[in-house]
Amino acid sequence: MKTMLVIFLGTVCISFVAAILPVSSNDNVINIIQKKPVINTCSPLYPRATLTRDLRKLDGIWNFRLSPPNNPLFGFLNGWYQQDLAKTGPVIPMPVPSSYNDVGVDAVVRDHTGVVWYDRRFYAPRWWRDAKQRVWLRFSSVHYQAKVFLNGNQVTSHEIGHLPFEVEITDAVLYNSSNLLTVAVDNTLTLNTIPQENGYDFFNYAGIHRTVYIYSTPQLYIEDITIDTDIQGYTGIVTYDISVKGSSEDEIICFVEIFDRNNTKVGSSQNCSGVVDIPQAHLWWPYLMHHDPGYLYTLKVSLVNTRDELVDTYTERFGIRTVIWTNTTVYLNDQQIYLRGFGMHEDSDFRGKGWDPVLWVKNINLIKWVGGNSFRTSHYPYAEEIYQLADEHGIMVIDECPSVNAINYSDSLLEKHKQSLTELIRRDKNHPSVIMWSIANEPVSDRPNCDEYFKKVVAHVKTMDVSRPVTYALANPKDIAGKHLDVISFNRYNGWYQETGELQHVADNVAREALQWHRKYNRSVLMSEYGADTIAGMHFLPTFVWSEDYQVALMSEHFKAFDKLRQSGFFVGEFIWNFADFKTKQGIIRAGGNKKGIFTRSRQPKAAAHHLRARYHAVAAADAGAAPPRPQLYISDNTPIHHDDL
Repeated sequence: MKTMLVIFLGTVCISFVAAILPVSSNDNVINIIQKKPVINTCSPLYPRATLTRDLRKLDGIWNFRLSPPNNPLFGFLNGWYQQDLAKTGPVIPMPVPSSYNDVGVDAVVRDHTGVVWYDRRFYAPRWWRDAKQRVWLRFSSVHYQAKVFLNGNQVTSHEIGHLPFEVEITDAVLYNSSNLLTVAVDNTLTLNTIPQENGYDFFNYAGIHRTVYIYSTPQLYIEDITIDTDIQGYTGIVTYDISVKGSSEDEIICFVEIFDRNNTKVGSSQNCSGVVDIPQAHLWWPYLMHHDPGYLYTLKVSLVNTRDELVDTYTERFGIRTVIWTNTTVYLNDQQIYLRGFGMHEDSDFRGKGWDPVLWVKNINLIKWVGGNSFRTSHYPYAEEIYQLADEHGIMVIDECPSVNAINYSDSLLEKHKQSLTELIRRDKNHPSVIMWSIANEPVSDRPNCDEYFKKVVAHVKTMDVSRPVTYALANPKDIAGKHLDVISFNRYNGWYQETGELQHVADNVAREALQWHRKYNRSVLMSEYGADTIAGMHFLPTFVWSEDYQVALMSEHFKAFDKLRQSGFFVGEFIWNFADFKTKQGIIRAGGNKKGIFTRSRQPKAAAHHLRARYHAVAAADAGAAPPRPQLYISDNTPIHHDDL
């Protein structure tokens, strides 16, 4: 069977015939429907309303339906996108943004793998048309693959969840009636997706996970801003480049202004690319490394024509800081850094991976309460707002693309892997919090073709950004690709998956393995995962696996190794797994999910949170040359009892 599909990309209409083929193990349904890929060139700029741009959110309650069992193509073949879903069958309400899995009470929805459908209607303000504005539709994240229809016509598609995509809909949007927006989502993972379906240990949440925007720009608009910073003495050096798209009959002047935290102008320029010096600059510092962490400036770009009329304007916040590295050390602003971090997940009750500002403000507050200064976006890019919070609070980020447990290193997978990093780096390049790119988690990295594969992946990253080191979290003792990395990160679960319940060898094993990786690759090393599953409230004396007591004891053995490694000259950080408990697929080794969190899924502390808090604050004080912190709660003044004799 064949079907004709029509795609509107901005003002360009492309049509082609796609064969409807049986589902293969290396494709999902949306790829089968559309064999010709659409490379989506999303603007890297975060959507903002300005004096020249309008912005509307399409969040709320959408209509939702699963594809019929064993017939994922049914909706495509029967034109569900050509009219309201409610007219072609029953629908259920579905909040956006959220994962669809945990909202209802039906296991069929929770465990669904395949195609689902969303739709809603919206109105576009007529003044956009009257002002001859461009109109854009942007999805901040849809997992895993999406096909988007507007008023019955396909306007775009996107593969790889966790990253934004957008399309210009200026010629497709209606102003005299409501607009029907329909989205088909497929969460099927295969050996040819990023990530691959290879038994990774977190739940395959799916749906429209982040905010959906419709926004306007002028015909001539600011498409991208790239900011790089350096430091010379007390002067901050800001190098910038402004990308402008569209056409104008007038000559355009590009005004650039830089404002400090108090909205005082501290620098300016009249070019779309250039260098601005900031005297007596306030540097961006991590939390507990400076009394004023997370200092941000604002770069404002204004396009003005020869009649002195404002054409477009946009602001971007940034921090002035440098990151350099050697084979033993990572420096921020020429000072050695030691990462006190967490592996995390975008995961919470009901919402799944849906963006939740309440949850993430709480997460940042808890990170600071524990004394952490960093986290890794395990195992995919997080919502853009999370990086903004990290910027503001001085929390460093190892930014990870969605490659997890890679095992099949094909040419087609390589292109998708590189594309995921292209989109990630374009989106996150201006965040001062992002200090390192992670290109994978626990790849099967001893296969002959993986060496050349990761060499090409790292080379691709270096074509886009040479200002940050590159790492991946390795777990394969026979790894052969680590030589291409700038920093070695390793995951190991001593006392849990290896020698379960045995603590006597943990410290020696950790120290020995870190040294082995340093000697093998001559790179600095950090431990990116360690830990033990723990049922909150379970206690045993002597310690026993799954108890809070065992989790604390296992952490202490790692602390011994870390303190030894901190004196080795090449060890740069420790990241516990995990910040909080998170959901996984059902299994006999998962009691309601992965329980390695130091916080429960509802963000309440286990004993481990208090234990890690004592360590992280002590390490931060030591690195700052300060006295050890006092115990959180009063215990004793350590003086002997006194009696007055009569």
